[in-house]
Amino acid sequence: MSAPKFTAPKFTTQGCRLNAYETEAMKELATQAGLSNAMVINTCAVTAEAVRKAKQEIRKLRRENPDAPLIVTGCAAQTEPETFANMAEVTRVIGNTEKMQPETWANMVPNLIGDTEKVAVDDIMSVTETAGHLIDGFGTRSRAYVQVQNGCDHRCTFCIIPYGRGNSRSVPAGVVVDQIKRLVDRGYNEVVLTGVDLTSWGADLPAQPKLGDLVMRILKLVPDLPRLRISSIDSIEVDENLMMAIATEPRLMPHLHLSLQHGDNLILKRMKRRHSRDDAIAFTQQALKLRPDMTFGADIIAGFPTETDAAFENSLKLVDDCNLTWLHVFPYSIRQGTPAARMPQVNGKDIKTRAAQLRAAGDTRVQTHLTGQTGKTHHILLENPRMGRTEQFAEVIFDTDQPESQIITAQITGTRGTQLTA
Repeated sequence: MSAPKFTAPKFTTQGCRLNAYETEAMKELATQAGLSNAMVINTCAVTAEAVRKAKQEIRKLRRENPDAPLIVTGCAAQTEPETFANMAEVTRVIGNTEKMQPETWANMVPNLIGDTEKVAVDDIMSVTETAGHLIDGFGTRSRAYVQVQNGCDHRCTFCIIPYGRGNSRSVPAGVVVDQIKRLVDRGYNEVVLTGVDLTSWGADLPAQPKLGDLVMRILKLVPDLPRLRISSIDSIEVDENLMMAIATEPRLMPHLHLSLQHGDNLILKRMKRRHSRDDAIAFTQQALKLRPDMTFGADIIAGFPTETDAAFENSLKLVDDCNLTWLHVFPYSIRQGTPAARMPQVNGKDIKTRAAQLRAAGDTRVQTHLTGQTGKTHHILLENPRMGRTEQFAEVIFDTDQPESQIITAQITGTRGTQLTA
């Protein structure tokens, strides 16, 4: 038997920012437990393609490390545990709840090889609390991500994620504030609030506070925090206090990523979304009125089942109608176990063409935004000595070294590809 190629656990992350956050937490748990010479892959289940990529990565990891135990976790492991348990390359499959529990890793160290049960995946729908293992800082040295919510109570017809993440559950505001205070004390200049369905934060807590209440509380109780961001939100759930924060709090960054998914009302109904096209447009118009420097990102699916040319055109027009800048375009792919998988499907070639058109529209909007910044002064958070981001999250590059992790004031001199120069 050949000697192992490494001693510290090797972690691989696929999928969303929340997965990346949880990988950092798992690294800490595995280190505390003394786990060594093992591979861990944190999988995504958002599309069938994501599951295929997970299998591909597992085979690659096994080829590169033929003797090391291989542990599979994440959303794909939660929704399809037997799929991975049946792979000869896999040593252990653990669920999304189990991966965040210290005892999982402590018990794994003496029992990783042997007759122990290969699959440890419980019913995620029975989980009523968020993972208690919060880490103080993940991301760059300048920006930290704080998980405040997990799971989702909605059942969009294309989405498998509630079955990987469970129902919505929130981290109490006091816990969030305390963590952010620690991050600021350690020198972080920006915090990003993350979750699976962020705007549902608070619904399961006493008095059912809203996300806007949490944002206002953070900004009030952590006065030394220079910048706060919120990640992907469902605009139909935005509350009055969040709109007030957008209007009155300069420390809340003017960049919102919206879970829009489509621009046609009939398709939105078939997706089981809770907003209409007009709702999306009205929200962006209101936000821009309150904060004229606001920029928007959005998730949009191309080629959802039954999507006609006319329906797709409504999505394409939404890019301009909602003043979208940063697009995440997803070509629809069948996800077994979802209602959308049973609907009449769109031709694969048409899906690819439509996705390309949406991306092109997004590229045009990005260039328009960047060009409009020339001559303006921005407060730029440095992620490394030569690159930082504006308040609207545009990348800015410098020809000389700048103070890393600090916020500097600089004038934009032009553009270089998809970046600004200063």
